[in-house]
Amino acid sequence: MLIGEVARRSGVSPRMLRHYDALGLVRPTGRTVGGYREYSAEDVRRIFHVESLRSLGLSLKQIGRALEDPAFSPSALVGDLIRWTQDRLEREQELLERLRAIDASAPAGWRDVLHVVELMRGLDSTSAARRQRTVLVRPEGAAVPVELLAGAVLSESDPVVAGALRWALARSDGDGLATLVAGLHSDDSGVRRRAVLAIAAMPDAPGAAEVLTDALGDADPTVRRHAALALGGRGATAAVPTLVGMVVEGTNDVEAAEILGTLSRDPECAERITAALVDELAAPTADSATRIRLAQALVELSGDGPSAVLRRLARDDDRAVALVASAFVGLLEERSSEDRA
Repeated sequence: MLIGEVARRSGVSPRMLRHYDALGLVRPTGRTVGGYREYSAEDVRRIFHVESLRSLGLSLKQIGRALEDPAFSPSALVGDLIRWTQDRLEREQELLERLRAIDASAPAGWRDVLHVVELMRGLDSTSAARRQRTVLVRPEGAAVPVELLAGAVLSESDPVVAGALRWALARSDGDGLATLVAGLHSDDSGVRRRAVLAIAAMPDAPGAAEVLTDALGDADPTVRRHAALALGGRGATAAVPTLVGMVVEGTNDVEAAEILGTLSRDPECAERITAALVDELAAPTADSATRIRLAQALVELSGDGPSAVLRRLARDDDRAVALVASAFVGLLEERSSEDRA
């Protein structure tokens, strides 16, 4: 077959067929009397092989090696193609997110577009100081896409910069909650921790309380603790079990005890909290330090129930626990006398 007919049958242009010939990829088996290229059936099959490999993203150089080198491993080549494709998709996804961030800022002109681009560059900087300046210092009246801030919060590992990002996000006009909720479903516990901290800093965001309540069931204890502190601070009694657990574990136990004290102003909740603390005091695994922390939490609670428990603890067999409880009983009596006065 001459080159024109091969082009019609294969869909490969005559120009590309000549290029394949020059590269040695597909050389026609014969020549006519007039010197024209003449392709055999085997040559045409090779053309289809080349086109098939091109469709997978191989370069012509890689195709030549694949067809000529008997030691060439198809599995290794496919593995490389998978990695290259993943890298390309990640780059394109990053570009897509950048374009969406620009679009979400509703730019009125190129100046606004350039501002968002500069913001993205600053947030991508390897310098933590520059990332922080980017968040805290920006032109007056310049809008910052909340999705961009929320995404930066989820990826920021420097605690100082992360704090600045949470501050900026909490004071933004938009709602980045959807992006943060997606972060709470990440397989990376670090991302989930950053997400719950950012949501905790947005107390007025619609749906934030429900999201934090769901986070109480997270597999990561740090995520659960952050959610409990935020919810408890807002008066949500669903946080009580986690807060009691924090007192037992000695993790942010002082803050947890203070929040339990605030929640105990509701008499019904006070009974529930007191009962939970008493159960932990009686647990076989509760050592002296744990029982002292539980006593410290009891002294924060409202009502008569905690006082009665502390009086019993003042006679505890563990001398350290008894001494601490005795001191707390005296403190409560002083408070009572002051209130009566």
